[in-house]
Amino acid sequence: MQRRIDIEGRFDLGSTVRVAKAGTVDNSGVWWWSTATVDGPATVAASMMDGSVDAEAWGPGARSLLDRLPSLLGVDDRIEISVAPGSVRDLLHRHAGTRLGASGAVFEATAIGVLGQLVTRTEATRSRRRLIASYGEAVPGPNDALRSFPNADRIAALSYEDLHDVGIERKRASTLIETARRAQRLDEILEMDRAMAYTRLQAVRGIGPWTAAFVMGIAWGDKDAVPTGDYHLPNTVAWALAGEPRGDDIRMLELLEPYRPERRRLLIAIKSEGIHAPKYGPKTALRDHF
Repeated sequence: MQRRIDIEGRFDLGSTVRVAKAGTVDNSGVWWWSTATVDGPATVAASMMDGSVDAEAWGPGARSLLDRLPSLLGVDDRIEISVAPGSVRDLLHRHAGTRLGASGAVFEATAIGVLGQLVTRTEATRSRRRLIASYGEAVPGPNDALRSFPNADRIAALSYEDLHDVGIERKRASTLIETARRAQRLDEILEMDRAMAYTRLQAVRGIGPWTAAFVMGIAWGDKDAVPTGDYHLPNTVAWALAGEPRGDDIRMLELLEPYRPERRRLLIAIKSEGIHAPKYGPKTALRDHF
């Protein structure tokens, strides 16, 4: 199945799907993503063409996935901050091509968030790749190298020992399995208001504010999601917005307050600029909060 999606204004396909944690863009600029839908697995390949995204999908869930694309790609996304200091306004507009959408893939986003808990980006990426290599499945379509993220039923059937073998220690493994067992309940956040959705996510043992914000930003489309409890992020925000080398969650939220309801957008722009607070201690690799 094929579909052309027209997009007005600036749009960067690569950065948009990267912040959505949805698949990869290959060397030729084609975006590939395989995911579960209500109608079964599906794979999409898409590329930019004359201000539009041309997409083709395969598998039982092809129509569902194509129907989801405008939301995921943020076709209707617009910056809502009307008043901001010049430097922040310029920063946001430099990254206006990165659209913030809603993937709708709640379990996948939650699982990726759980894999990123209390480990470095490198460790989280390694665990994710090993999990997909061991328990992902071949996907519909012509890309033989692509494998799907394991679905909730597959993860729910695993033991801690299975996950330990792919580099996931007991705490994250327990949370991942619990999340898989509650996947249907978590999918219901897509029909909830923002406050109720956060409450539903954090009712799962092992999912706290950091992971909930991660999931809400990606799957639900919360442009105001701010992950608290992160090792690096408060320092980065304090340095970017106030020139202060160190900060905590309280200071970070204070500095971000004027930028509601676009705080996640600002965090993504800061990260994209490569802004980092000065490092005084041992190096610790960043987690990918957004």
